[in-house]
Amino acid sequence: MADIVIDRLVKTYPGATARATDDISLTVADGEFLVLVGPSGCGKTTLLRMVAGLESPDSGTITIGGRDVTDLPARNRDLSMVFQSYAIFPHLRVRQNIGFGLSMRKVPKAEVERRVREAAEVLELTDYLDRYPAQLSGGQRQRVAVARAIVVNAGVLLMDEPLSNLDALLRLQFRAELKKIVRRVGATTLYVTHDQAEAMSLGDRVAVMRTGRIAQLGPPVEVYDRPSERFVGGFLGAPPMNFFPATVRVNGSGPQLRVGDQALAAPERLGGYDGQNILVGVRAENLEVVTSARDGWLAARVDVVEPTGAAVLLTVRLSGHELKVQAPAAFQAEPDTEVWLRPPAQSLRFYDPETGLVLAAA
Repeated sequence: MADIVIDRLVKTYPGATARATDDISLTVADGEFLVLVGPSGCGKTTLLRMVAGLESPDSGTITIGGRDVTDLPARNRDLSMVFQSYAIFPHLRVRQNIGFGLSMRKVPKAEVERRVREAAEVLELTDYLDRYPAQLSGGQRQRVAVARAIVVNAGVLLMDEPLSNLDALLRLQFRAELKKIVRRVGATTLYVTHDQAEAMSLGDRVAVMRTGRIAQLGPPVEVYDRPSERFVGGFLGAPPMNFFPATVRVNGSGPQLRVGDQALAAPERLGGYDGQNILVGVRAENLEVVTSARDGWLAARVDVVEPTGAAVLLTVRLSGHELKVQAPAAFQAEPDTEVWLRPPAQSLRFYDPETGLVLAAA
């Protein structure tokens, strides 16, 4: 077993006005791939470095496989790490770089060679074992860094933005390779990124971090589809979730959302919020859009039209508020023309405009 249990971890850097990690508790199951995602400065790398033993917490505990490692040095924690900067040795050949950790552990040379070749085969590096890093592409160097991490057969694999130095196409290709490699190795993996697309595609679960705390934790689709607070919806997604203010009104036909001088049917569960101002969230791909007026739909004006190939991204104004709408590729619209929107009721999310937290009824 190589589960990771983080209990009430606090870290504050000298001179800082806020905690880098603020009483964080988190469990990563044995063999799970968990991604920490969030904006710069949210505490995700600090948390990873404390698990690695490269930073010491002010309080709280870390256990790996049931063993308290809070005060153990990194070399005694049965883990390996892949850094953002590759951190491979330019003067060593690929085979020596991959086997470096094994050599430091005094593993017999024959065993080192066997395991290096196995890792090289998994990472498709067999043909490059006698090359120096300068003779490799960026993607190949990153594979060397991953191979060096997995060859030691550690129970825990830590990754700190390992794809951030790759160009967009190579990042996309290596992302799929990495998911396959980690599944094959079976290590418990904690992965840090600021890229929400990486987080969504790689993780079994995603922990969205904000100002030293975990704002939401769950399977990627659940976190994307049902953000627990406005921050999460606004961070995940390209484009991020739309938000606009509305007032709940209940009449004989049931609850309605008043958006400026327009009205939209609301779910029955909002009946208890009669007269209250709320914040409505909806994803761009969940907004239906047409170019002719329809009863019960919301009129909006087009500001920008952006063809993206597979779809058309519209920027529209709804009662003075900007929204993004993802329309089919064949949709025809021009700037400064009117369109009508209808969000299916099941796709709407409702938040407190003051706290940004999801409403109890939502």
